[in-house]
Amino acid sequence: MTALIMSDGKTSILPGRSGVFGLMSDAFWRHPKLLLFLMLTPPLLWLGIIYIGSLVALLLQSFFSIDDFSGLVNYEFTLSTYAQLLSPTNFDIIIRTLVMAALVTVASALIAFPIAYYAARYAQGKWKALFYLGVMLPLWSSYLVKIYAWKLILAKEGILTWIFEKLHLAWLLDGILGLPVIGGNSLSVSYLGTFIVFVYVWLPYMILPTQAALERVPGNLIEASADLGATPRQTFRTVLLPLALPGIVAGSIFTFSLTLGDYIIPQIIGSSRLFIGQAVYAQQGTAGNVPLAAAFSVVPIVIMALYLWLAKKQGAFDAL
Repeated sequence: MTALIMSDGKTSILPGRSGVFGLMSDAFWRHPKLLLFLMLTPPLLWLGIIYIGSLVALLLQSFFSIDDFSGLVNYEFTLSTYAQLLSPTNFDIIIRTLVMAALVTVASALIAFPIAYYAARYAQGKWKALFYLGVMLPLWSSYLVKIYAWKLILAKEGILTWIFEKLHLAWLLDGILGLPVIGGNSLSVSYLGTFIVFVYVWLPYMILPTQAALERVPGNLIEASADLGATPRQTFRTVLLPLALPGIVAGSIFTFSLTLGDYIIPQIIGSSRLFIGQAVYAQQGTAGNVPLAAAFSVVPIVIMALYLWLAKKQGAFDAL
């Protein structure tokens, strides 16, 4: 039997519904926590076993070592694998990746802010729809197609070189490619080319959170700042930027973390010097050194844990 509370406060006893679905519905009505348990159990099992379980297994692998003679994994607890990360070659890989991730994040923020500001303050109707279409359209195409397209664009025989030649600026391109560290034979095999492609691929993830944060900034605050005699620069520094900062930090979570772990872009566009993602791939696949690959994998996890902690203090999660 099922109790039903009427509008006049009286209780009406109705017969229970027949059939499997009727019995289940009655049971869930009497025990709402049972329904919540059944709904949450599958995703929690997936998260706990597949995701967290794999991370724990990865962490455990990093505390093992590889036998130099046999090439087999030595299942004895040791920190020697982490000590290998401090060797000059491996430490350079970590620093190189961190610097690239930081530069890509800063460049994405500088490019995204004026675009997001225009979309939040001035774009209306079809122009705002066009803005969202323009930002989201690159995300609809294949990741690999975009990278290989950029490889053709940045190649020595590519359209970018052709444009420089037509503008009689080939000397400028040659001077850029001649710079130490960032230069190379062409943009497609240089750090500068890697940087350009990283910024292009991850830029939408910076624009959208920044635009969402700017839309939440009340327009009367900007007007009040101007009425009180603040210059545009002062208004930007003291009003607009602090209120938009959570969105910028939220976008930086994506750009920084995605650059930190990416191994495909540096593999296709860039020099032969490795990034963390490439090192993990090489150690796990080619070299067969799973403990060192696991130790390399722990590095971005630790870095992002610290980064997310700092981002949370800035209120970035409210802008996601």
